[in-house]
Amino acid sequence: MKSSTSAKPQNKTLTEWLSYLESIHPSVIELGLNRIKLVADRLNLDFSDKTVITVAGTNGKGTTCRFLEQACLSKGKTTGVYSSPHLLEYQERVRINNVSAQSQALCAAFATIEEAREDISLTYFEFGTLAALLLMKQADVDILILEVGLGGRLDATNIIDADLAVITTIDLDHQDWLGDTRDAIAREKAGIMRSNGKAVIGEPEPPQSLRDVVESLSVSARWAGQDFYTQQHDETWSWISDDCRIDDLPTPRIPIQNVATALAALQILDLLPAPSAVRELAAAVSLPGRLETIALLPRVVVDVGHNPQAMAALRRWIASQPYHKLHFVAGMLKDKSIKATLAELNGLSARWFLGTTKGPRGAASRLLQENLDKSEQNQSNCYNSVGEAYAQAINEADERDLIIVFGSFLTVADVMHSTLPPS
Repeated sequence: MKSSTSAKPQNKTLTEWLSYLESIHPSVIELGLNRIKLVADRLNLDFSDKTVITVAGTNGKGTTCRFLEQACLSKGKTTGVYSSPHLLEYQERVRINNVSAQSQALCAAFATIEEAREDISLTYFEFGTLAALLLMKQADVDILILEVGLGGRLDATNIIDADLAVITTIDLDHQDWLGDTRDAIAREKAGIMRSNGKAVIGEPEPPQSLRDVVESLSVSARWAGQDFYTQQHDETWSWISDDCRIDDLPTPRIPIQNVATALAALQILDLLPAPSAVRELAAAVSLPGRLETIALLPRVVVDVGHNPQAMAALRRWIASQPYHKLHFVAGMLKDKSIKATLAELNGLSARWFLGTTKGPRGAASRLLQENLDKSEQNQSNCYNSVGEAYAQAINEADERDLIIVFGSFLTVADVMHSTLPPS
């Protein structure tokens, strides 16, 4: 049965809608596609005449989707992108032709879904997925780019058959839902593939289970390091596939691996821009919260990375940066692999400012400190909030220093909110 509401659907604000969506389902996550498929059918969400790209992976999904979006727009295609979670505003989760959805449009979509679902239970994420698809249908976009929220096989985005499945990277994350081995997690992510379909695999060391699924479904797959790869030069790099080579690419503002994966996806769909356009895209494409510089003197860089693989990439990036002293502002969620994640940054001679992350999933700063290496603990302090930790880091840092804020979307959002000018 539907829950009662204090305002009629047509009168709800976006904030009221989001609060309502959080209240009507007992679980944040309920895996399974039967319920959402029934509602999608009632809404006639048919995209069989469109190009659909579904992107799964542990890390790199958002930046890969971003590059795909910008490349398709450069080719004159209309695009719809669905991604999660958002950083500062819920509207970020849906982009039509590179413009975030309007609050009123989302409210109208939620009202339509609420009417269509009748007594079918939907989670917050399922409601949001249907709203995104509904807005893309209304906009009649040429290309849908869907970022998987969790896993792949049973994620709400998987109700739509993709023309191309993209898998970025595979690492341990969400083990409670996806399994505690890379092999098990890869099998879940492979669930976005379709029989006799197409796929691009950006993971350089794919588990055997991924190859098994590709073979069993007769998928035409392109593999990183095998069918496409990169070559690093002094100040530029090259992207190379079986029948294409693009040289003199500038260092991108997002990970090279994700650019390479996106280029392979564009090639398989016959949407690869001209080399000159690829160079422009590589130089320009960025995504908020991903190695983003938000202040100078001292330089402050925020990154939403929250698992070992992401931290390994962050460490490689740090090695390429000039700075006097290094400071980490960290806040994480307690259901993440805290010890393994922090261990990737051991030995960097940094000051640690550890903040308690807000919300029921937030980890206390003391928990982070306990999971630091013993030598790192001596260089750390705990604070009641990420905001306090960040303020102290700013207070102690020299203009020549580098401050890196990381650990979760919530952590980065807290700091970015604190640096925004008052409205």
